[in-house]
Amino acid sequence: MSVFDHAAYDKHEHVAFYHDVKSGLKAIIAVHNTNLGPSLGGCRMWPYASSAEALTDVLRLSKGMSYKSAMANLKLGGGKSVIIGDPRKHKSADMMLAMGDFVQSLGGKYISAEDSGISVSDLQTMAQRSDYIAGTQAKYRYDGGPADGNPAPSTAYGVFMGLKASVAYGLKSDLNGVSVAIQGLGHVGFRLAEHLHKEGAKLFVTDIYPDNLDKAVEQFGATVVTPDEIFGLDVDVFAPCALGAAINDQTIDQIKARVIAGAANNQLAEERHGQMLMDKGILYAPDYVINAGGVIDIYHQKQGSSAEALRKHIEGIGDTLTEIYQKAAQQGLPTNIEANRIAEQRFLAGA
Repeated sequence: MSVFDHAAYDKHEHVAFYHDVKSGLKAIIAVHNTNLGPSLGGCRMWPYASSAEALTDVLRLSKGMSYKSAMANLKLGGGKSVIIGDPRKHKSADMMLAMGDFVQSLGGKYISAEDSGISVSDLQTMAQRSDYIAGTQAKYRYDGGPADGNPAPSTAYGVFMGLKASVAYGLKSDLNGVSVAIQGLGHVGFRLAEHLHKEGAKLFVTDIYPDNLDKAVEQFGATVVTPDEIFGLDVDVFAPCALGAAINDQTIDQIKARVIAGAANNQLAEERHGQMLMDKGILYAPDYVINAGGVIDIYHQKQGSSAEALRKHIEGIGDTLTEIYQKAAQQGLPTNIEANRIAEQRFLAGA
């Protein structure tokens, strides 16, 4: 099947495939839109079941980055890359060097950063072969803590602020005593759990790695549930923080939470699921709005801004979500459709 016929193809400007036999690298880069600036998006390494699954993911993720940057008022376009393989088993320095060569071959049309399965040290290895790697170093962190270039703390803080605003709008409550089901305790999900624990939230968690679950129980008093149980819990908030498409025809019927606010990209399997959530009275925080803290961080670092400016920009995610909720309610639209409308006006106007 041609990429142009793919269900997730959305007028992407560039899709490139790369196979380095020596290192075993099999990767895809997708550039969705560069009207507002060069495309920036993380590199994800994941044990995809097939190359078709990897292609679907990179197309959806790169499109989401166009919307994310536009909603965050950044002069950036949308792009993403994926590496097929288990980062805990297959990753090597040679593979990261080859990925740097791949990124370099696009001549700056795509700028790579961190995502699931890729660390700052991996990016630093890529940067030995490419001038277009972001997040390899940082001068400051939003909270004044030590900065190493990892945008995950900013992403988690933005999701926390967005979840807090969503609870205030949808439940008319603060976070003390609010029950939250977190699906995925990676770099962002675990930090989100820490923020929520400090605010007095009651946590239910699931993850594919037992060590992450053990830490959440020990540090936050979290309750562990199985991956299948996480959807149907009788909680206030469901926070998807793993891979995309967690909200679909099968899971929507199970969800009892009144608010969905999490870090995962492409949480809705299809746009129509936003309408289904609205029909059930569930408030949905559009993923590319709530999880924009990481790209905001990278943008500020590149611009030579300040920790204070970065923090204020990230905290604005809550205000942006509240505005979307209010406008969507006025128009009788699902929140994802209202967010799409605003983002498209911004990045299409830049053409």
